Amino acid sequence: MTPHPRLGFSHIRGRWEDRVPTPRQAISCFTGGMNTTGSATTTGGRSPVIVERAGIWDAEAVADVAAATFPLACPPGSTREDIASFVDETLSAERFGDYLTDPLRIVFKACLDGEIVGYLMAVDSPPTDPGIRATITASPSVEISKLYVLPGAHGSGVAAALMDAIVECARSRGRSGLWLGVNRQNGRAQRFYAKQGFTVVGSRTFVVGTQTHADHVMQRTL
Repeated sequence: MTPHPRLGFSHIRGRWEDRVPTPRQAISCFTGGMNTTGSATTTGGRSPVIVERAGIWDAEAVADVAAATFPLACPPGSTREDIASFVDETLSAERFGDYLTDPLRIVFKACLDGEIVGYLMAVDSPPTDPGIRATITASPSVEISKLYVLPGAHGSGVAAALMDAIVECARSRGRSGLWLGVNRQNGRAQRFYAKQGFTVVGSRTFVVGTQTHADHVMQRTL
């Protein structure tokens, strides 16, 4: 299983710059189109999805979303103790403070009506696992490490908006592709990634507490 790409259970165009983000760096995505002004307008009675780079000030709120969504993405058989251990060690506000100040990590937040309802974290460095490194043919490539959306925001375009953001970011950095790991039992996430242009290129294991889970490795060329 992977804490990567989970659609809650639970994923803009515009050019993202490699600088410290501010709350005004936003793009509004609607079902019927895009608004690159960063304004909170609506289309067809729907609230816009606002995607922007998260800042250190968002650590606690993003950690709350992570803690709420990660357990829902775990496959049957995962124990409460293992899940709680992973959340404490990997998805705490303190750890997100570290992620948000790591120059190799890219964290996007997605908001509806001013509330964070999803996030994506990517790692802009080569895979450390030699097996995965040999599997990924698009190089250099960005890893989508985590992609979660609160269940109440499913169907609102949040996942697609987050994916669009990292695609544009990776392209702006001259990267050739994206890759991720997704649990083999997470069919919903796999269908989403396939729709987004990802294909299965390999496999890996992922450890949560005392359990080892099987993941597909998926890749998308840019």
